[in-house]
Amino acid sequence: MPLLSPHVRAAASLRVGDQKGGAHALLTAAGLAGRASFPLQWSLFAGAPMLIQALTAGAADVGVIGDAPLVFAQAGGSPVRAVGAIQTDGTMTAVVVRRDSPIRNVRDLRGRSVATLKSQTGHYLTLAALRDAGLRDDDVRFVFISPAAAKMALQTGSVDAWATWGPYIAEAKTEDGAREIVNGGRLMSGLSYIVATTDALQTRRDDIIAYARLLRDGHAWMLTHAEDYAVAWGRETGLSLPVARQVVRATMARVTPIDRNIIRKQQIVSDFMAATNMIPAPLDTNAVVDTTVTF
Repeated sequence: MPLLSPHVRAAASLRVGDQKGGAHALLTAAGLAGRASFPLQWSLFAGAPMLIQALTAGAADVGVIGDAPLVFAQAGGSPVRAVGAIQTDGTMTAVVVRRDSPIRNVRDLRGRSVATLKSQTGHYLTLAALRDAGLRDDDVRFVFISPAAAKMALQTGSVDAWATWGPYIAEAKTEDGAREIVNGGRLMSGLSYIVATTDALQTRRDDIIAYARLLRDGHAWMLTHAEDYAVAWGRETGLSLPVARQVVRATMARVTPIDRNIIRKQQIVSDFMAATNMIPAPLDTNAVVDTTVTF
C-alpha cells in the first residue's frame, strides 16, 4: 500500500473534545469553524472528567478544560499539556440551591449535601468557600454525580446544593429558579486551558497552534458581539436566550499563550487541591504546561 502524501496527511481531522456550549458553538457563531486548513472532528462530553478520559485514551487530540480539571488530569498521569490559557472572571463556577431552600449563605451549608464532579471546578469552589467561611472541609457531604443527575437531585431535594459551572449554572438559575449562594469570582483563578495530548503535539503541532488561533479569534469576536453570540449559542445548545446571555457574560475572555503569571496562578490551584486532598500529593505545574507554543 503506498504511503499517504503530505497533502493527504495534512487533511486528516483534528479530533476536538468539547463540552456543552463550548468551542464548537463559539467558532460556529464567529464564522470560524470552517476556516481551518484541516477538518475539525467534534465530540461532545458532559464534563471535564469525560473529556480527560477521551484525551487519555487517544480518542481526542485537543480540548478545553478548567484549572482544577487540569490538576486532576496531571495527578492521574494523563498525557496532556496545556498550550494556551483562557482567562475569565471566575463567576461561571457557582454553588446553587433550590429557590425554597433555607440555605442563604456558605455557612448554612454545614451538615448539608453538595452534588458536584470529583476534583473538578465545583468541588474546588465548594472547598474554597468553606475555608473562606471558617468551616472545615468535611462540614459538607459531597455527592459525586454527573451534571444531569445533579440537576435532578437538586430539583427533587435529594441533595441540598449543586456546585457546577457555565450553562448548568445559568440554566438552573434561569429555568429552575435556583439561587446562587457563592461563585468563584473571588475564590478561583478563572482560568481554563487549551490542552492537547503529547502525541498530538508531536505529530500535529502546527494544527494545534492553528486551532488555538481560531479560539483566540473567536473569543476576541465574542467581546464585541455578545448579543450575536448569545443568540447563536442558544440556537446551538437548545437553551433559552436568557440562559445564553448569562453564559456569555461569564465567559468573556481572552486567549493567550502560557506565561509565568499563569503558571503561578495555576500552581496556587494545584497546591490548594493537594492541601484539601483533592489530589494525593503536591504537583509542579511546569510539568503540565508547554510554554513554547505561541500563537
